[in-house]
Amino acid sequence: MITVLAVHFSVAVLAPFLFRVWGRNAFYALAAVPGVSFGWLMFQHAPIYAGPGTVTESFEWIPSLHLELAFRMDALVWVMSLLVLGVGSLVLVYCARYFKRKDQDLGAFGAQLLAFAGAMFGLVTADDLLLLFVFWELTTILSYLLIGFARTRLAARRSALQALMVTTAGGLAMLVGLIMLGSAAGTYRISGLLEQAPALAAGTSGTMVSAAVVLILVGAITKSALVPFHFWLPGAMAAPTPVSAYLHAAAMVKAGIYLVARLAPGFSGTAYWQPVVLGLGLATMLVGGYRALRQTDIKLILAYGTVSQLGFLTMVVGLGTPDAALAGLAMLLAHGLFKATLFLVVGIIDHQSGTRDVRKLSGVFRSSRALGIVAGIGAASMAGIPLLGGFVAKESVLEAFVHHATEPHSGPWGMVVLVGLVLGSILTFAYSARFMWGAFAVKPGVDPTPFKAISPSFLAAPAVLTLLTIAYGLWPVPVDAWIQPYAALFASTAPDAGTPAEQAGHLALWHGVTPALGLTAVTFVLGAAMYFGRSAVARAQSLVPAWVDGDRAYQLTIGALDDAAVWITGRTQRGSLYFYLAVILSVAFVLPLAAILLGGNVLPQDIYLVDPNSPLQLVAGAGIIIGALAAVKANKRFLAVLMVSVTGYGIALVFALQGAPDLALTQMLVETIILVAFVLAMRSLPPELRDRTGGRYRVVRVIIGAGFGVTMVFAAIFAMGARTAIPISLQFPQLAYEGGGGLNVVNVTLVDIRAWDTFGEISVLALAATGVASLIFVRGRGDRLQASASVAEGTVGRYRGADPGSRDAAALAISRKFAASARDAWIVAGRTLAPERRSIIFEVITRLIFHSMVIFSLYLLLAGHNLPGGGFAGGLTAGLALTIRYLAGGRFELREAAPISAGALLGSGLALAAVSGVLPLLLGGQVFQSAIIQVWLPVFGDIKFVTSTIFDIGVYIVVVGLVLDVLRSLGAEIDEHMEERSAGGGHEPDHDQDGPEPDRIDGPDQQEQEPDVVPAETTAKGHA
Repeated sequence: MITVLAVHFSVAVLAPFLFRVWGRNAFYALAAVPGVSFGWLMFQHAPIYAGPGTVTESFEWIPSLHLELAFRMDALVWVMSLLVLGVGSLVLVYCARYFKRKDQDLGAFGAQLLAFAGAMFGLVTADDLLLLFVFWELTTILSYLLIGFARTRLAARRSALQALMVTTAGGLAMLVGLIMLGSAAGTYRISGLLEQAPALAAGTSGTMVSAAVVLILVGAITKSALVPFHFWLPGAMAAPTPVSAYLHAAAMVKAGIYLVARLAPGFSGTAYWQPVVLGLGLATMLVGGYRALRQTDIKLILAYGTVSQLGFLTMVVGLGTPDAALAGLAMLLAHGLFKATLFLVVGIIDHQSGTRDVRKLSGVFRSSRALGIVAGIGAASMAGIPLLGGFVAKESVLEAFVHHATEPHSGPWGMVVLVGLVLGSILTFAYSARFMWGAFAVKPGVDPTPFKAISPSFLAAPAVLTLLTIAYGLWPVPVDAWIQPYAALFASTAPDAGTPAEQAGHLALWHGVTPALGLTAVTFVLGAAMYFGRSAVARAQSLVPAWVDGDRAYQLTIGALDDAAVWITGRTQRGSLYFYLAVILSVAFVLPLAAILLGGNVLPQDIYLVDPNSPLQLVAGAGIIIGALAAVKANKRFLAVLMVSVTGYGIALVFALQGAPDLALTQMLVETIILVAFVLAMRSLPPELRDRTGGRYRVVRVIIGAGFGVTMVFAAIFAMGARTAIPISLQFPQLAYEGGGGLNVVNVTLVDIRAWDTFGEISVLALAATGVASLIFVRGRGDRLQASASVAEGTVGRYRGADPGSRDAAALAISRKFAASARDAWIVAGRTLAPERRSIIFEVITRLIFHSMVIFSLYLLLAGHNLPGGGFAGGLTAGLALTIRYLAGGRFELREAAPISAGALLGSGLALAAVSGVLPLLLGGQVFQSAIIQVWLPVFGDIKFVTSTIFDIGVYIVVVGLVLDVLRSLGAEIDEHMEERSAGGGHEPDHDQDGPEPDRIDGPDQQEQEPDVVPAETTAKGHA
């Protein structure tokens, strides 16, 4: 099973490349994946039905959280997989002729449809509640993408979002129920839960179990579009017809039905199961059938018919009796066959005629008799006409509910449900006939619809499904054998109940003259009367007032939420940083302060202000306080940022004094990088800090700031004094050495013990870098920086026309000298920066330390497992080296230093970290598990390598990519904007300089007064 899933998702990843090569014919290659998987499924028939009855696979995932990749196949799963894989393969074959050659994004569409098939297969085979939820949400996301395939159409985007919100809301409710149920049972294995179900329902946790079951049913009814959440399914008809045939007929909407069927053997006797399942199922069946008769779009007729049938199926599989279980799965198979057929037929009609409107379609049967026959068989099966699969299944359903109505324990509600079921079946017959009339009949006064000839390959998929419907009706014995093991799970323990097979009955084309057959006859007569009296029915429906339906209620709810959001946003998002900070900090100190004062906490006895073994803490503390006060009083942005950095460096000193060199090193490097980023960003801001608040607000700010600081200090003291258990950190040195193979506890914790946290952190870093870049760049990410340019083309032009003896002329001569120099072109500042922006000393220092810093960063990376350092510290050091080189030579020098894309670095680092985590799982270990490899090499001797170093290398690359992105965003891109504004005649003040910017001398004779400058391309060897 895990192999089937892996193949589906792997080929889905490759799908866009296949479509580039083969075009729409790549759908045939995709269809082979579920097709071959269907063949594999046939080989599982013997173990399921002639062997142990189940096939299981299990892999450990996160044992500490009781998460595992557990899969299990029994009779129910095997039958569901027939639909998921079989219909999925046929729909993909159909897509190869449904879409046109010029259609765009077919690669993405094919990948999503194939991935959906894999996710649906994972959902039905999952034997773990949480794993089931993962696949459940995957189907939700993929259905959102597939429904919104036509992203340029507003209706498609709206319908996709509506389906996503409704099913996600139900999924979240279901997640709560799954966790409650798993916690009550002590296991998340579905098979184990079903074994414990009677004890759970009758035990002390029975109320909690009943509530959990209701929450799970909420997820099922939203997924399967039951009232009051039925409105999203007709809206989802904005999707391409193959999506409707697969997701909304055979697969996705059956997920809720499957969940009800999966839990019914154990939990159908809980308190609220029957009212929810039977009540909502019956209401959905009637509402869907009634609405289907009002539609003029043949696709919407099928959509509302699907809603009706889903309510019908929910009632049957949820009834909780052996005969209902048999009938429910029989009906599920029949529905998947005939409804997928009819949706595919609608796609052909729309494709060949360009319309789906019953008022415009006329004479289609004359144009394509084969299509009409295929559709007629599907519609007849949906209506329950004899000799077809729908008739066999519906007879067994009616038989089950007749038995239920006559049972003493069902009371009068059993008869009410039976009558409602018959009414729903009458509506089903009527809208089946309406579909055939609307799609194929000749309408008086309507011109024949132009209809293109249908290729056999286009008709093949619905034709195959039709043949299966006929075979099912004429010979239901195999289907009966497939379902009997599942029906036996409901066997009564009463002495006179009979064998499981006797309780469930059998599927057959003819059971004799029975009450169920009589009800079928009533259905045909009244359904035919509704069809032939369709004009009167339409007039009666027009007299019914426009009640508030589900879609309107959804729109009103969303509108109310939008209005509330606007009201709240307008009163909280005021554009004032002082207001935001006041709210955040007030809440952050008022609540902890109230907890401290009301909790009766006592201060620990061993509090001391300064560590007696480290009196230098006083110096560091004094520096931190002075820096904080100076930052508050500063009237220049640069001075304020510098003073804030002083507090950061002071904290790094405290870490160092307390014996935490790793933290001290990381804090110092982070503080330096942040200082550089602030300084670069401040170039676009005014140099002065303007106080926009009056004196009364200043007092309030002082109170809030002081209160927050004091509260946090005492909260930390009370928290440390409240410890009663032995800190787990005391075990970290032993865990780091024995499990992680390193002596540096901090680094081993980051890359091994808490690797999941670190992976989340570097993911956040990548997202943050992307966010910064998206705020700065307008076109692309700025990675395609131009190569180093001649000073004559850039900054030297600012001094054109200068007097021969002026300071500007001297600067021009110096810059020309550097531009013409080719002895050492490693630092290209002479060709890229104006003289007043250069520092020869800084350039010399950069030449001396750049390579050493890069080597030192690699040393920190590789030595961090046993000594202070690691990927984070090493990446920051390499980033600082790039920062120094940028400050020495500007944006072109940064391009020379790092010609690679920052996005590529972020992505490759994150991918390397992910691969290092997944690889142990493929080798039989756990995610992010480390291996210690000890080898002897000539010259080097004994070498010990820990595989978590690979993860650390990924961290290193991500951090370097982050720094490079910040330098190109806040540095190089702003430089370019400033140069463009300067070239346009604007004046860009240099906020980092105390003196005025040198005057520019521009004039009409500029070109004549500019001396010749040797182009950089001929002087700077080795540069592009």
